[in-house]
Amino acid sequence: MTDTTIAHASPTKAGFFSAAALQKAVAFVVLIAMLAYFSVATANFMTQSNMIGIMQATAVNGVLAVACTFVIVSGGIDLSVGTLMTFCAVITGVLLTFLKLPMAVGIVGAMATGAFCGAISGTIIAKFKIPPFIATLGMMLILKGLSLVISGVKPIYFNDTPNFTMISVDSVVGQVVPGFEIPNGVLILFAVAVVASVILTRTLPGRYIFALGSNEEAARLSGVNVDRWKILTYALGGLVCGIAGLLIASRLNSAQPALGQGYELDAIAAVVIGGTSLSGGRGTILGTIIGAFIISVLNNGLRIMGVAQEWQIVVTGIIIIVAVFVDMVLRKQR
Repeated sequence: MTDTTIAHASPTKAGFFSAAALQKAVAFVVLIAMLAYFSVATANFMTQSNMIGIMQATAVNGVLAVACTFVIVSGGIDLSVGTLMTFCAVITGVLLTFLKLPMAVGIVGAMATGAFCGAISGTIIAKFKIPPFIATLGMMLILKGLSLVISGVKPIYFNDTPNFTMISVDSVVGQVVPGFEIPNGVLILFAVAVVASVILTRTLPGRYIFALGSNEEAARLSGVNVDRWKILTYALGGLVCGIAGLLIASRLNSAQPALGQGYELDAIAAVVIGGTSLSGGRGTILGTIIGAFIISVLNNGLRIMGVAQEWQIVVTGIIIIVAVFVDMVLRKQR
């Protein structure tokens, strides 16, 4: 792929940058407005324990949303991220609880499992030309079934790995600054976001991901091995899902095989709210993180106010539709 073509696929192109910046700014304003509203509406919202709960929920959904960002920017979709997260948690449970292996092996095993499953999805899409929606829907069901089979339809507890909670629940910051109990899972979310942002904006693989989403056929005619980069993109997303699996397993101190389905909706919602275009070719990690916090704050605030969970789902669906509509309007203006 020539340097000129890569430059045109770059997310720093003026039109893309201005649209993405506008949507990020709007999302950030919405987040601040929601925090202000719920703080006034209920006295229990701004408590330390509730803020920690929001941060822990955002850590899991935010990491999953980062995984979705890679795929969606490339012009694809991945409906299997939630069950892949669960499957990686179950594999970690097998390695640590059943096989009694060191925690480092469990961590590497979760990420390797995620990357492998992501690569399988990418191969099905790239080589067999199965639409991403269908391929990842099938993978979602496969992974859900395998999680139940491998675990024996029972949770796998990490009681024999006492340090496992340090991944998500414990607070290194709180040990240094008493009273500032930011969970380690949030620090991992920010670390994942920084690395993902660098990959997307500062590396050649990131430029190829944007090129695939902008115009796949043009990228192919420019000499890009489209199939290989699709597979690598889904593998990268899967690896990030493995990290999410570690976070949720550490938070619950168990691998829950029936958990996972439905998480993909919040993750995709966070990506769309953050300004990533569902048609591919445009998006930022920062916008995705803002979107993840919006979803967590919204769900938490509505729950504290006593709004039924089914109505929370309705509100999330409305937000997704509005976000997609805004993206369509901005695309027409460009």
